[in-house]
Amino acid sequence: MKSGEVDRLPLIEAMIGILEPLRALESVFILEGQKRHQPLSNMSMLMLLRRMKIEGVTVHGFRSTFRDWAAEEAGASREVAEMSLAHKVGSDVERAYARSDLLDRKRASERAWSGFVTSAGRGGGG
Repeated sequence: MKSGEVDRLPLIEAMIGILEPLRALESVFILEGQKRHQPLSNMSMLMLLRRMKIEGVTVHGFRSTFRDWAAEEAGASREVAEMSLAHKVGSDVERAYARSDLLDRKRASERAWSGFVTSAGRGGGG
């Protein structure tokens, strides 16, 4: 993470299906960049959108769409939605007492999000 902080992420079945073949690379990075054992550039997604000739869409928009969906459609709590995006939640005092990363609740939210973005007729692709 660009903040340098560790963020524990739940891996749902859809993610494992994408990541499993990448194990053979034996990299410390989930998604490598163009150079072996180097991180994916922060411009990679933008360049992909440009090569696909997709206009009117931003990389940040994917995150924003998730946040709106989590609040409006999924009924996820503010904490789960924000922590799913790796945002800090609450004041310094609140964070000092809130030691859970809400992993199970984030996992449930990710499964629901995966179903939403892959369902026919809901803006998803499959």
